[in-house]
Amino acid sequence: MKSAKPFLMFQGGVAEEAMNFYTSLIDDAEITSIVRYGANEGGDEGKVMQATFSIKGQEFMCIDSNIKHEFDFTPSFSIFITCDTEEETDHLYEKLLEGGHPLMPIDNYGFSKKFGWVNDRYGISWQINLP
Repeated sequence: MKSAKPFLMFQGGVAEEAMNFYTSLIDDAEITSIVRYGANEGGDEGKVMQATFSIKGQEFMCIDSNIKHEFDFTPSFSIFITCDTEEETDHLYEKLLEGGHPLMPIDNYGFSKKFGWVNDRYGISWQINLP
């Protein structure tokens, strides 16, 4: 086996917007490649055919689906972020919450100093933790 990485299939042509949002929020995050649909290539021209981005060394793949599916993201898969400071925890949680919705409001649940779980505006689930 050569590699294994999370794969995010976005609907509605928002993959690049989501990658830009995530990499703007987190230090040591970057878009590493984007291949776009060209004319007559089976997807909306200019949208993401395949892309990769990384967060803290973890590489993700994503696409803009050219097919409308009856399913989307689920909180059963989430990105777990361990923060260094309370300020970082609060900032990241609040930014990811904009346009999204809380699954567990940020609080001390006993297993960490501060923890929050949110679905962001793109449907991706994030667990934000301050141990």
